[in-house]
Amino acid sequence: MEKLKIDYIKKILKKRLSNSHKGNFGHAFLIAGSEQKMGAAIIASRACLRSGCGLLMVSIPKEERSSMYSSIPEAMLHFREEQIDFSKYNSLAIGPGLEQDAAAQKLLYSTLLKTKYPIVIDADALNILAKNQDWLIQLPKNSILTPHLKEFDRLFGNQNIDEERRKTAKDKAKELNCIIVLKGHKTFITNGTTCFENSTGNPGLAKGGSGDALTGIILALLAQGYEPIHASILGVYLHGLAADITLQSQSEESMLITDVIENLGKTFQEIHSKIK
Repeated sequence: MEKLKIDYIKKILKKRLSNSHKGNFGHAFLIAGSEQKMGAAIIASRACLRSGCGLLMVSIPKEERSSMYSSIPEAMLHFREEQIDFSKYNSLAIGPGLEQDAAAQKLLYSTLLKTKYPIVIDADALNILAKNQDWLIQLPKNSILTPHLKEFDRLFGNQNIDEERRKTAKDKAKELNCIIVLKGHKTFITNGTTCFENSTGNPGLAKGGSGDALTGIILALLAQGYEPIHASILGVYLHGLAADITLQSQSEESMLITDVIENLGKTFQEIHSKIK
């Protein structure tokens, strides 16, 4: 197992060319939000756009559009009631604030069947998978599952200790040909062959919305052409480092995930300064 340090991150972080345009950085599609959970969609969208994707389309219930228009005008909107042409996008995430009702289950299953590229699966989408274990074989190759401890246990059975979860994560990632990001203290990332332990982050991230932000960050990195394992590694490292930088202006107690997202710019700057 390798501990994620700046030396490894420097090897995989891409430099933007001066003649770049938005088409060079991908078109991400995020399926998130519901009547009671639009905050999750907004958080994931903000994190995605702060992490460098060129274009972001967010699929939400039509009646919730005003909250998106006012909160993040940079995102484009797809209304949940409309058909989805998955071929328009080069990265996709599903789950934050989605709910777990019949409509959400149908949407997830359809997404698994119709998407030909890796998907980031989080939150309610993970819990739907936990209730429909036979759907796991439909995961597109190199999809990224981002469970916290309880979501992981719902998916793969109750585990007693972290080491047991990590072994199960490695086994399941290999079996399902996916990447598992097991969130927590020293987040663990595995594709079934190689394993990584994060070195950034602090208890200020132990609040609702943190996972939604991580989903948005990883989604943005996939859109920019990072390999799924590298998008996972870099996303986790950036997420934690942004939280560490946030401690310069907030405490662990007062930190909000919106503070962390606003510090992603400083996070990229810090990493780039160490590459030169």
